[in-house]
Amino acid sequence: MTFPARSIVIDDTTLRDGEQSAGVVFSLDEKLNIAKQLAELGVPELEIGIPAMGEQEREEIKAIAALGLSSHLLVWSRMRQEDLQHCLGLGVDTVDLSVSASDQHIQHKLKQSRAWVLATIDRCVKAALDAGMRVCVGAEDASRADSDFLAQMAETAQAAGACRIRFADTVGVMEPFGVHDAIRKLRAVTDMDIEMHAHDDLGLATANTLAAALAGATHVNTTVNGLGERAGNAALEEVVVGLKQLYGIESGVDLRNFPALSHRVATASGDTIGSRKSLIGRDVFSHEAGIHVDGLLKDPANYQGVDPALVGRSHQLVLGKHSGSQGVVHAYRQLGIQINRWQAGRLLPMIRQFVSVNKRAPQSADLNLFLHSL
Repeated sequence: MTFPARSIVIDDTTLRDGEQSAGVVFSLDEKLNIAKQLAELGVPELEIGIPAMGEQEREEIKAIAALGLSSHLLVWSRMRQEDLQHCLGLGVDTVDLSVSASDQHIQHKLKQSRAWVLATIDRCVKAALDAGMRVCVGAEDASRADSDFLAQMAETAQAAGACRIRFADTVGVMEPFGVHDAIRKLRAVTDMDIEMHAHDDLGLATANTLAAALAGATHVNTTVNGLGERAGNAALEEVVVGLKQLYGIESGVDLRNFPALSHRVATASGDTIGSRKSLIGRDVFSHEAGIHVDGLLKDPANYQGVDPALVGRSHQLVLGKHSGSQGVVHAYRQLGIQINRWQAGRLLPMIRQFVSVNKRAPQSADLNLFLHSL
């Protein structure tokens, strides 16, 4: 399929929803460093905190704003007049005012009515505009909301002067076809920008985000490494690469220096990156099987779905139980040692025995010992 050329805005929320992960707390220095690195990658928007949390949070938001980053900054707030007051004077001019969209939340969390939600949107959006803020209305739990009421929320928000509505799959229960349909319906009733906020409870956050983009979303939320509440959010790296590679949708984000930021966030959050985590896991560009290694050595495109250079990585050819003679020849060539296919065939049983016993690939010293034993 071909898709019309277009772009989309990444609104990264590592410093807000990412830090809401259970047990995660970023220091001010960590926040400043993460914000700088995100901006250097070209991430256009950053959601950087929750002012109502307290004075320390507000001072840290001010410190990030004082960096003068190229990224546009947002803060998150409940849709309450008293919370909105805490968002003023921080050096940030855009606020996501969040209110429940589903009857589950409206009735059982807020103990209110749909009419109250619409009146609150009208009142708080206008108050924020009067205070000089730009407003994104966050529709919390939109994925479980009645679509007609969600349309009413959008119409009310637009009439009050909001510039964007955020469709939040708060509990991560959607799938791509449903997301596409929901965003398409929302697109039909509002001229505002539409932002997708996906959670990964079913492992579909990135897929749902891509579906939203195809359906007409203008903005998408991400976090570095997919950090976030419970199972996390849509991963920045996955969304950027997926949008570009699958649909030709540009985000303006250059991930070639992403490994440093990924490591920084993983360290600051204490959240270990799985070895098979897409794009950034230790082993996701590693190859052992003989047929794969042989194909890669002939032409990387034979077994390369994603160019690792896009995220500052490279292919790693690993010797193991499933290696073939071509992989052995290549491994020794990397050590500056030329061997022939006959020698490689003699070395393979030693290599397979070694990895079976030691549960790791042989290193250069091991390979030299094998060769000397021939």
